[in-house]
Amino acid sequence: MVGKRIPIRGRGAAKNPANRFETLHYERNLGRMDAADPAPKTQFLKDSPRSIITYNQSPDLGYEASVNPYRGCEHGCSYCYARPYHEYLGFSAGLDFETKILVKESAPELLRRELSSPGWKPQVLTLSGVTDPYQPVERTLQLTRRCLEVVAEFRNPVQIVTKNHLIRRDLDLLAELAKIEAAAVCLSLVTLDSSLSRTMEPRTSTPTRRLAAIEDLSGAGVPTGVLVAPVIPGLTEHELPAILEAAAKAGARFAEYILLRLPLAVGPLFEDWLQRNVPQRKDKILNRIKEIRGGRLYDSRFCSRLKGKGIFAEQISRLFTVARKKEGISEGWPQLSTAAFRTARPQQRSLFD
Repeated sequence: MVGKRIPIRGRGAAKNPANRFETLHYERNLGRMDAADPAPKTQFLKDSPRSIITYNQSPDLGYEASVNPYRGCEHGCSYCYARPYHEYLGFSAGLDFETKILVKESAPELLRRELSSPGWKPQVLTLSGVTDPYQPVERTLQLTRRCLEVVAEFRNPVQIVTKNHLIRRDLDLLAELAKIEAAAVCLSLVTLDSSLSRTMEPRTSTPTRRLAAIEDLSGAGVPTGVLVAPVIPGLTEHELPAILEAAAKAGARFAEYILLRLPLAVGPLFEDWLQRNVPQRKDKILNRIKEIRGGRLYDSRFCSRLKGKGIFAEQISRLFTVARKKEGISEGWPQLSTAAFRTARPQQRSLFD
């Protein structure tokens, strides 16, 4: 057993690779798991930012302003492109990313202050641009809900991407915002295979529950779509028609997809996941990824990093387009409105009267 990477129940990564900014790093015992080397428990650390709205200038993202109540994500998706951000905090992109979660306790208060500022230009806010706003701890801390309450107070449009069924809890706020064309939601789906999902994204909601969330949100009048992300060449691209069919039946009105992205430490971490879970398909998957990334595991160039290049990327794009049109689903997010935005706090009991 010595030297063999042992999977950790409920975790997407099985190791803590070295932080590229640090000279020393800690690595768990590879050969055994006992009382002397326990599986890491999740730690929640206080984060005290000075502002909460962040901006990006990427030409291939569909938003400019975002709010992230958490840094790190307990969902533990083995493929998560956000893992390297944890290295800027002095942590590893591996187990640390999913076990050391930074919590922005002041997020709702900061958001109210920034939306109240004379300099705020009403625009669509994305919850969350990096890590999932409905990861497990949100059930207790309710930071995302409190941020949504602030958004509703100002009637500022918001769009949300999540893998978690927990978003149903906030149907009341989202439905009221939707009445003024100020809310849209995307449920992210990688696969309909619950067994594959459990190993690849261990603490997310099951595919079935995500589809149920689409049904409930759509039924409540919230424009809801499906984000097939990431599409993993050689592993999940064949599921595109089935995912879109299931999402359409659940009430999805729009759809997008993103190809697998493996920046920096994510590449070796995903290779390790492949070796532990689908070793017989590892080489095929990695070769297919390189085919769409110009011979590398990752291409960071704008306008190609999300969709890839080459014949296999084109085949995936055509498959998605044909399946989307067959199901009668629109492409891309619906247009949200800033017309109802207001700065004065309402005096009525209802947020929308």
